[in-house]
Formats: sequence, structure tokens, C-alpha cells
Amino acid sequence: MLNRSASITYHTITDFSEQAAPGVPLEMRRVQESWVADLEKWALLLLAARTPQWINSDHLTVLGLVAQIAAGGCFALARWNKYALLGVIACLALNWLGDSLDGTLARVRRRLRPRYGFYVDHMVDSFGALALMGGLALSGYIHPWIAVGLLVAFLMLSIQSYLATHALGEFRLSFWRFGPTELRILLIAGNVALLWKPRVHFLGHCYKLFDGGGVIGLAGMALMLICFTAENTIRLYREERITR
Repeated sequence: MLNRSASITYHTITDFSEQAAPGVPLEMRRVQESWVADLEKWALLLLAARTPQWINSDHLTVLGLVAQIAAGGCFALARWNKYALLGVIACLALNWLGDSLDGTLARVRRRLRPRYGFYVDHMVDSFGALALMGGLALSGYIHPWIAVGLLVAFLMLSIQSYLATHALGEFRLSFWRFGPTELRILLIAGNVALLWKPRVHFLGHCYKLFDGGGVIGLAGMALMLICFTAENTIRLYREERITR
């Protein structure tokens, strides 16, 4: 077990981190190729080494879920007071801390529970996404159906990832170098922009900023879903050819 006085080098901690992701069986290969992956990994390892012993992975998982639900609540409140968007930003930061650090802490402390972690972590992500998109749909800053579409696209991508984990032995944490952290960064930047300019003009028409961003995000996720589904289907077809 690690504590503040433990004499463990950064490279030793890095060795721990190469084990499976929280909840993924150790034979599974993690695929993390996002833009900020290296910086994020470095930060999480340092945070894990300095986390007090009385805090465990379950505490962080709960923190991530509560923070994401609170972010949805702040979005809903922003319908009446735009400064609630600042609360969304704070909650997203706490969500990153809880959701990202829980697995790293388990690996560093060698306290992995693969099946438990995999199930709980991803059900928490699903409930958190529902709360966040639900709050966004109520905020008045985006058309409700676009928010629903984003939620459906997220859940479809999640299903694709879980099935690929089982069928291919690969747990993909990012798609085309975009992962959960990049999405949080974009959402935080969008909230800052909303405080300044909630509507934009394009081709002579006025649109809600998040309507435009939501449509672009929805199109991107739909394209990712189609491409990765086709790629995995072709791969599995080739690997399991029926001999005649």
C-alpha cells in the first residue's frame, strides 16, 4: 500500500498503471490514444501516490457520480441563472477527479477487482450521462432533442466498446484520439463561451451555440460508431472464418 512517505519512484508507479483498467480482466489490452493521455496519466499517478489511505476507489467512484449528477442539476438551474454554468465547470472537474482517479488508485495500491469494477464503473457512467444530458436538455441552451440524441449516441458508443472488450479483448478508452477527458474539456470551454455569447450567427441565421456544437458532436459520434462497428465486424469475420 502506498502513502505519502512511501519510497516509490515515478517509474515504479508507471509499471503498476500498465495493468488492466479498473474492472477489465488483466488479459484485456487497454487502448488509450487520446490527445491528453500522457499528461493525464502523469497527473493521476502523482495524485494516486498522494491520496490519503482512508480514501479508496469506491469513494472516488461515488464522487464522480455525484459530481456528474450535480453538473446536470447546475445545467437545469442555468435556465434561470446563467452563472450556474460556473457550477457545471466545477462539477465536471470533480467528476474528472473521481472518474479518472478511482482506477489508477486501485492499480497503484494493487487492489483490483476486475468484474466488480467493470460493472460498477460503466453503470455509473451511464447514470451520470443520463443526469448530465437530462440537465442540459432542461437548460434552455440546447434543443432537448439534440441533447437526447447526444445521450443515445454516447450510450451506443459505450455498448460498442463493451462488446469489443468481450469479443476482441480490447478495452478502448478513446476514439480517434478523443476520450472522456477531451469531451469534458470541450464542454467546459463551451460553458465559458455560453456565459459570453450563447447565440451565434451563421449564414444570416441566429442559432443557439450548443445547438450547433451538439449537432457537430452528434455527427462525429455517429461516424465513430459506424466506422468502429464496421472495423470490428470485418476483423471478427476474418478471425472466425468458417472452413469448408
